[in-house]
Amino acid sequence: MPDTVEGREAVALLERTRDAVQPELRSAIDTLPGAVRRVARYHFGWEQADGSPAAGAGGKAVRPALVLAACRALGGDPRRAVRAAAAVELAHNFTLLHDDVIDEDVTRRHRPTAWRVFGAADAIVVGDALLALALRLLAEDRDPCAVAASGRLAACVIELCAGQQADCSFEERAPGEVTLEECLGMATAKTGALLGCACAMGALYARAGEEEVAALDAFGRQAGLAFQLIDDLIGIWGDPESTGKPAGADLAAHKKSLPVVAALASGTPAGAELAELYRQPMNAAAVARAADAVDRAGGRDWAQMQAADRMSRAVGELSRAVPDLAAAGDLLALAEFVTRRVR
Repeated sequence: MPDTVEGREAVALLERTRDAVQPELRSAIDTLPGAVRRVARYHFGWEQADGSPAAGAGGKAVRPALVLAACRALGGDPRRAVRAAAAVELAHNFTLLHDDVIDEDVTRRHRPTAWRVFGAADAIVVGDALLALALRLLAEDRDPCAVAASGRLAACVIELCAGQQADCSFEERAPGEVTLEECLGMATAKTGALLGCACAMGALYARAGEEEVAALDAFGRQAGLAFQLIDDLIGIWGDPESTGKPAGADLAAHKKSLPVVAALASGTPAGAELAELYRQPMNAAAVARAADAVDRAGGRDWAQMQAADRMSRAVGELSRAVPDLAAAGDLLALAEFVTRRVR
């Protein structure tokens, strides 16, 4: 349960967002062809593998919440941006379906991933369909902002793909060959870009000017990088009961996440120990030793400090568009929420 006022506000905001966006999301998914629709509905948690109803919420809805919150912060009517919020959530789930295949993740949201149930080919195809559906939602939106929003989302997806490609390429490189600068750039593209796009789309639907849209995009990117830093920490030390994934999964997969790269670049004995562990397959005991090595090499502390710094930068960007930050309370609550998940 959230232990801060901001946390409680964020949870309530996410619930309201799901209530507002899910009808649009479900309506869009229902237009997909039968076999594609079945996999999509399973992925969102609305159906079991056999097609029977399920009670899943379909994710936290952070990105659509950012769309609506950004629109509201700049004086717009968030009801006009619901379709855009649904499009962002569809694009996000396109990345999740593909990421699970690429990373060979076996669980998401406390149950088997779509590719494990239906096969990799179906998961990839359904991810493609969700992306096309996202762009179709915007193409059919009669709001004058939809054209700019569609172009921004398409550009964002290209950046996401570049970030994913970089992430995959890191796995082929030896420990110590990936720099922190490269890793931060990858994380900004893979995670920050979509959060920035969500905020910018909300600003567009509020009829904001170019400077405000750019500032909201920068806010989302910095918050997204903080989000990724925390997510990387969860990938090492997260509670499986909360994450729905095995503890230390990123280490077992030899992922060069931000805390790991910081540890490898530390020049410490613990960093050298981690590099040696990363050169061989890891069982549960080796994963535990690797997590300890990341901690002793300073990777954990570095990631936590970086997350705090990026959130400070995010607030600075936000103040460029919304000088009275009281009007941006929802955005700040969401940012606080996503960067306190392991504290």
